Amino acid sequence: MSRLGKLAISIPDGVNVTLKENAILVKGPKGELSRSFPEKVIVKIEEKKIHVERTDATKTSNMNQGLLRSLINNMVLGVTQGYMKELVLEAREYKAQLDGTSLKLSLGFSHPVIMKAPEGIKFEVPEEKRVIISGRDKELVGQITANIKKLRKWEPYVSKGIKYKGEKVRKKERKTGV
Repeated sequence: MSRLGKLAISIPDGVNVTLKENAILVKGPKGELSRSFPEKVIVKIEEKKIHVERTDATKTSNMNQGLLRSLINNMVLGVTQGYMKELVLEAREYKAQLDGTSLKLSLGFSHPVIMKAPEGIKFEVPEEKRVIISGRDKELVGQITANIKKLRKWEPYVSKGIKYKGEKVRKKERKTGV
């Protein structure tokens, strides 16, 4: 049995969880999230706690139990607190601007890169070298952040690119000519 899957998820005040056949819907102060789950896993709500159980003793149902428990926990945390990731643009010519709900990035290309915020995602630019991506869906926040970071991968020889705040990147030494 999955060690993580056995743990119960407590439902905080202000969060409403409903089950419909093979889907779960979580509503909270920051919005609502829904997800379907496989038939080999059973989700039960008892006394402000969510329990995830498996129907058989196969390896896949064991993995699905732990995965679904983590996904439901992320949904509950997302509708109450939300998620946030911060990117740092490291180069003299890299700049970020907010254009309504869209993010306009000048990354050394011949044209600016414009990224529109999907539903549930909010961009913030406190400085022109920092971008904050926040939202209620952890998976979507991480994917949007990864897509932005992929536009200019970190260059270890020149020490420029896009990185997460607090990410430690090392500078490589260039080859020397003889």
